[in-house]
Amino acid sequence: MEKFINWLEKTMLPVANKIAKQRHLMAIRDTFMTILPPIFFGGIIAVINSAPAVEGTTNGFMIAWANFASENAVILSWLNTVTLGFLSFYVCIGITYYLCKHYEITPFMPIVIAIAGFMMLTAEPVELSFGNVLGQLTYFDGKGMLVAIFVSIATVEAYRFLTEHHVGEIKMPDSVPPALTTSFGSLVTCIIILAVDSLLFIVCYKTQGVGFAHTIINVLSPAIEATDNIGTAILVAILLNLGWFFGIHDAIWNGFLSPIEYGTLSMNAAAKAAGTALPAVFTVSFWCYFGIIGGLGNCLALGILCLLSKRKDIKTVGKLGIVPAFFGISEPITFGLPIMLNPILFVPCILTSVVNVTVSYLLMSSNIIGRTYAMLSYNMPSIFGSYFATGDFKAVILIIVLILIDMLIYYPFFKAHEKATEDMAEE
Repeated sequence: MEKFINWLEKTMLPVANKIAKQRHLMAIRDTFMTILPPIFFGGIIAVINSAPAVEGTTNGFMIAWANFASENAVILSWLNTVTLGFLSFYVCIGITYYLCKHYEITPFMPIVIAIAGFMMLTAEPVELSFGNVLGQLTYFDGKGMLVAIFVSIATVEAYRFLTEHHVGEIKMPDSVPPALTTSFGSLVTCIIILAVDSLLFIVCYKTQGVGFAHTIINVLSPAIEATDNIGTAILVAILLNLGWFFGIHDAIWNGFLSPIEYGTLSMNAAAKAAGTALPAVFTVSFWCYFGIIGGLGNCLALGILCLLSKRKDIKTVGKLGIVPAFFGISEPITFGLPIMLNPILFVPCILTSVVNVTVSYLLMSSNIIGRTYAMLSYNMPSIFGSYFATGDFKAVILIIVLILIDMLIYYPFFKAHEKATEDMAEE
């Protein structure tokens, strides 16, 4: 086991460091971390708009909640739309900003160009006349994520290349205000980039009768749907927990995973608001509330076992770590027990998440447990977050069962760790 761990450490850490420093992935990761507030706000609105009242409900609170949601459906749906439903729009702005920051480019003009390009390629015109502009904003949510990433990265890279090579640069006298100098200096650059965006829009609209985003979704929908499966969920469970075992924070994977997890959440939220079936199972709230109960390594179950330990040092770790683990913070137990680089706890650290996502995915895909459509907070305890994310009381029961299963998985390895700790103390 130690040879295997040493081999993984030598091969995995260099790759993880390269991924963590890749500028485009860093921009995507930082963007999703930054736009969490409107996503959480949209999640709260989605919960308010989804009263868990069924036909025959006699509970006064549930009936009042359902009536309030019904009477204010338009308002609540709009609030959800302009927050969680505009996810791709905010992602486009964020990636553009962070890439500009990386290249030390003043971000205002690239952001304006990126917004114009994104609008051009995602919004579909319905009716255009004097004083009346109607457009279809269907692809502003998670469905337009690939377009948002493409437009933002392409805009910044093109802007940087054109300005560095002084393509079409217009020099103004020193007496001209700086703002006007910037505007004229980037005029040709702006025209070139938007011309390319326009060409993409024109080609799609003339040949397909729809926008660029619609065309891309039709072409890539099989690949997008392929990410929402039990295999992906298990692979994520293995990779993230394996990395955490070596002290590699899961944030390095956000550049890859966030567009998928938040994209599917956004689509589920839109479907919930529209009263249609939720299309996806694997979302950010699925992973956060069901896959890692107590943080990476499923430390809530392990924290409970620590509290039951006869060893004073391990019990102390449990006392210090159980409350943070309840709120999804695993660090006190991960580094205090420790789990990190501990060969005895290597298997259960990964196996618990694999079991959790497998059981949860099968139950949700079979429609036995409701699917997730809201994300309240990373630190929302799973026992509460599971309910608010699904609106299904059965999800709470599932969390309790999963915690018990995680304890059973951890138990023999925990006892072996306890024994190894005793032997080391005696020496």
